[in-house]
Amino acid sequence: MPSTQGSLVASLAMPGCFLVLMTLLTGCAGGLPPVAHSGVEETVQNEDSFLLSQSRQRLAGNDGQSGFYMLDSGQEAFLSRAALIAAAEHSIDAQYYIWSNDPSGRYLAGRMLLAADRGVRVRLLLDDFNAGGIGELLAALDTHPGIQVRIFNPARSRGGWGRWVSFLMDFDRINRRMHNKTFVVDGAAGIVGGRNIGDEYFGFAADRYFRDRDVLALGPVVDGMTDNFHVYWNNRWAYPVSALYPDVPAEGDVAAALDGLRRQARTQAGLPVPAPADTAQGRAELTGLLDQLTVAPGELVFDSPFETMEEPAETPKRSAKALQQLAQSATREILIESAYLILTGEQLKLLDLGDRQGLQVAALTNSLATNDLVTNHAGYARWRSYMLGQGIEIYELKPDAQACQQWLNTDGFCSTGQVSLHSKSVVFDRSTLVVGSFNVNLRSIYLNGETVLIIHSAELAKEVAQDIRSVMHPRNSWEVSLDDSGDLQWRSGEASYTSEPTVGWWRRAKSRFLSWLPVEKYL
Repeated sequence: MPSTQGSLVASLAMPGCFLVLMTLLTGCAGGLPPVAHSGVEETVQNEDSFLLSQSRQRLAGNDGQSGFYMLDSGQEAFLSRAALIAAAEHSIDAQYYIWSNDPSGRYLAGRMLLAADRGVRVRLLLDDFNAGGIGELLAALDTHPGIQVRIFNPARSRGGWGRWVSFLMDFDRINRRMHNKTFVVDGAAGIVGGRNIGDEYFGFAADRYFRDRDVLALGPVVDGMTDNFHVYWNNRWAYPVSALYPDVPAEGDVAAALDGLRRQARTQAGLPVPAPADTAQGRAELTGLLDQLTVAPGELVFDSPFETMEEPAETPKRSAKALQQLAQSATREILIESAYLILTGEQLKLLDLGDRQGLQVAALTNSLATNDLVTNHAGYARWRSYMLGQGIEIYELKPDAQACQQWLNTDGFCSTGQVSLHSKSVVFDRSTLVVGSFNVNLRSIYLNGETVLIIHSAELAKEVAQDIRSVMHPRNSWEVSLDDSGDLQWRSGEASYTSEPTVGWWRRAKSRFLSWLPVEKYL
């Protein structure tokens, strides 16, 4: 299972491998040189697209505000992307940390290929950390005259142990990941949030579901998504995939691979739900969603790549500063929903949470039982008691959360599969909502490129706040607190535990051992 956080340290689950890594942190940086692009590419604005027409009609007279629709359901998040591709007339710009080579990933790639066949310009930008398993497919797509694929901040070696050696020997650079996630069509409509592209994010996988949240948007905030895309697309660390995979299969093999993608997209092979099959169905699907837009002021904040990969990562990035300002302005309540949660003394001192009377701060995160990465949980566990001592309420998701039935609407998975929290949302005073790729941890603050959408809407803020609070309920989560002796305890209704609930001793032991290591910045 790939890391969803973008951390080299987090991907090494075994303590032995972890210790070997620690000895190589200062290893020589012998990676790839940056690439020189022939020119700066921009989005060509078109005046005749269906999506631009929808934006104008629905936002007319709203004085620069944008329209937002919350994509809480994984299935709806998938169908909205499929509908946007089907409705595309001029351009598709997709930027993701993970694009999986599974049924949903191959279907969406195949639909973009079909869009390119009808004249749509397609640009796909992926972070390299999880691109090893799909590189050859990306290289095949890149041979299409209407498709360009670039890989951000790549390792020199493309597979096997050599790839891990590349990561280790170029540790500082490789840790600067592009965690941003945006999907823009015709420069007029876009999706931003926490989901990657893969079955487990859309509720299609049989063994794991990542609970997450995206936003479909029209209006000025889409310009911010486009700016975010171009800053990375034109960056000197965004490599053409053809330069990384020069030995693409023979021309006949490429043609066969692309025909296979087209066939899979047309037949919707492996998909558990029917997706829009043509432009008319895509427009109809989108029209139903856009009829439910909430119009409000909003802004997109994104982190630019480091100027140089040797630049010290010691200053909070732009997205972190935006969240800090919102937190410092809150007077009543801050609700945090974050898959990975680490706030140390330095960050909490800046927020001054304890000095504001009447301010309640509550956080929902993964338990050891639901976290996909023991290493990341260990970093959180290292600071958990401290965060509690500073007055933060903490709730950890249960693996058998009853909310699973609402998220997936299926009995089969919820009785056998693994549910994990992947959402990244914060609500301030139930008046301002933030949704994006930003986990409330040190990696997002200092190292990753992140994207956050800030929406000033009491309606949407209250909606998400109620959802977060419902998952904090004892039927879905354990409340973690300190007892009179300062020891941790987990409570759910009348049930109480003095150690991490519903996990075996070995998983607890690994988490405890790793929590002793001061490497939380890399988790």
